[in-house]
Amino acid sequence: MIQIDRIVEGNVVVTAVRGRLDSSSSPKLDEFLAAAPDDGSIILLDFADLTYISSAGLRVVLKATKLARSSGATLAVCGLIPQVHEVFDVSGFSTLIPIHQSREAALATFT
Repeated sequence: MIQIDRIVEGNVVVTAVRGRLDSSSSPKLDEFLAAAPDDGSIILLDFADLTYISSAGLRVVLKATKLARSSGATLAVCGLIPQVHEVFDVSGFSTLIPIHQSREAALATFT
């Protein structure tokens, strides 16, 4: 089960994800991110309440990163719990995507 919420804070579109991001739930996030603005905004994936991410979830994040870059937007991630952060590190995503400790820390860098 996954829950996704979109909150706009200034020029930052925060996508808060709760639950598990795996092969059954990743299409929902993919669809949600495909509807994100492509006007050079900043897209922040808040994963503070994400308890698990699989390779399918990583593919969605990678696809969103590529789409953001091609449209002139910025995509960043925040709030990774240690287990999810380890997956980002092992997969090399930590070098591809800016990762912030918290939503507040991320928003402070963008404003």
